[in-house]
Amino acid sequence: MFETTTVGSLPKPDWLAEPERLWPTWRLDCQALQDGKERAALEWLREQEAAGIDIVGDGEQFRIHFVHGFLAQLEGIDWNRKTRMGIRNNRYEADVPTVTGPLARPKAIHAADAAFMRAQTTRRLKVTLPGPMTICDTLADGYYGRREDMAMRFAELLNAEAKELVAAGADVIQFDEPAFNVFIDEVRDWGLPALERALQGLSVTTAVHICYGYGIEANIRWKESLGDQWRQYERIFPWINASSVQQVSLEFAGSRVPHEVLRLLPEKELLVGAIEVLPGKLESAEEVAHNILEATRHVEKSRLLPCTNCGMAPLSAELARGKLRALGAGAALARSRG
Repeated sequence: MFETTTVGSLPKPDWLAEPERLWPTWRLDCQALQDGKERAALEWLREQEAAGIDIVGDGEQFRIHFVHGFLAQLEGIDWNRKTRMGIRNNRYEADVPTVTGPLARPKAIHAADAAFMRAQTTRRLKVTLPGPMTICDTLADGYYGRREDMAMRFAELLNAEAKELVAAGADVIQFDEPAFNVFIDEVRDWGLPALERALQGLSVTTAVHICYGYGIEANIRWKESLGDQWRQYERIFPWINASSVQQVSLEFAGSRVPHEVLRLLPEKELLVGAIEVLPGKLESAEEVAHNILEATRHVEKSRLLPCTNCGMAPLSAELARGKLRALGAGAALARSRG
């Protein structure tokens, strides 16, 4: 009961990359970089195990960014042709690479890293991938002409990658789709169909992570503009409940999401965010247990997996370690009371 996990990203150590940044610069290169990634991933794995996290991951130590780590190895993207565009429906702007030709995946991207992690732990292993809709909101299209066409091609490539991750030993494949909370009607029209294509034929547990964004200033300001109640989940959850994905990861702790929206996913396991990802906030085990038990008012205990609201890449390593410990201890406390 109350198996714990994280969304994915954890802070990179300052000897590996610029700390507390979403798009950091690596501080190593060549073989030293790969060795450093493995060392950082192993250190975070041991931190997760020590904290009592049941379903573990590499903290995305092998990739520079949760989306661009996958995109960097694809053909058809011009990284020198930068396009200025709004991200998450113009929540903020960034200079992004541009798709200029047919997309292709010439080789596996994360499989070797997953195999490395599989050899280091007996716990269930989660590997995350960016979802097709979120990818399409993170780079510019100079070739396909329609986002839905580009998303479906990305879905095909993601599906091939996911199958290789399963072969490498992954127990859970999670697709990150924060864009689902922004482009509501498009979720129904092409976001979910693209996700279904990415999920096709996977033999392990599948999850989709839908959050309100990292704990960065642009996202914090956006959340403040959403009013007293955040109703985005209310629109998309019925569609997701009818999909084939098995788990749904969502924000819960400290959010203005009406708690009863959890009832809109009766067919899914729920990764309920019991830990906020705001900088400077460290939950106690008691607070985490409260969040978990509050969720059980709407979800059967057997379907609830305590999690983090979002990734922790922008946070300090010290704070992230504290949050992992609080998550593990809070879940243990909730079990004792459940």
